[in-house]
Amino acid sequence: MDTVFKALADPTRRELLDELFREDGQSASTLGARFEMTRFGIAKHLKLLEDAGLVVTRRRGREKLHFLNPVPIRLIHDRWVSKFAEPWAAALSDLKSRLESPMEKIFEIYIKTTPERLWEAITNSEIRSKYQFGNTLTSDWTQGGHFEMRNPKADAPLGEGENIEVDPPRRLVQTMTALWGEDVKAEGTSRITWEIEPVGDSCHLTVTHDQLREGANDQLYGGWPMILSGLKTWLETGETLTTPGSLMYA
Repeated sequence: MDTVFKALADPTRRELLDELFREDGQSASTLGARFEMTRFGIAKHLKLLEDAGLVVTRRRGREKLHFLNPVPIRLIHDRWVSKFAEPWAAALSDLKSRLESPMEKIFEIYIKTTPERLWEAITNSEIRSKYQFGNTLTSDWTQGGHFEMRNPKADAPLGEGENIEVDPPRRLVQTMTALWGEDVKAEGTSRITWEIEPVGDSCHLTVTHDQLREGANDQLYGGWPMILSGLKTWLETGETLTTPGSLMYA
């Protein structure tokens, strides 16, 4: 948490995050054009944000693009802020909930666990319900296999899709069609990629939600910070999050 607070303490770095909040997936040169600062200065600030986990980078040809990762901020919210928030305020506080931009969303988090245990938490339906709003996810977890998301409070499936890649305990790629409302159903199919990388006694988990149309309904991706915060909490403590946002549909 110290690196996150240090990164957020500087007003320029907060402005850089604001720019990525406004438009995700920007290069350093594009971001730098909005500041009266040298390219070296911008690169230094971006490196600090990247080291803190607040910014994620991806290569697209020769360009290095920067994406906002709201998960560390969500963890701060869950630890220190949510206990003082009313349920409606917690639900509205998701950093990404109203963002409309080119639709590739990347979320990163470090969890003190093994790849095998993390894979089980992603693919075990009962465990999944502990951190994903009470929803279960059932599948045979084979490549090309079907999966279905349900909730005990719903009469019909909330989502469904296909397992495109299944490589335990490293990588899971799925298509997903949301079914919980006509507005999200109209968005069609998107793709979710889970990537697990062991780092010492922990795992670096990256979730990429892409193949979304520009301006897609934020219900499709806005819940990821809460889901991943709940996953980390459950694996590291055995407890479930009780913040109002994490209990919205449980």
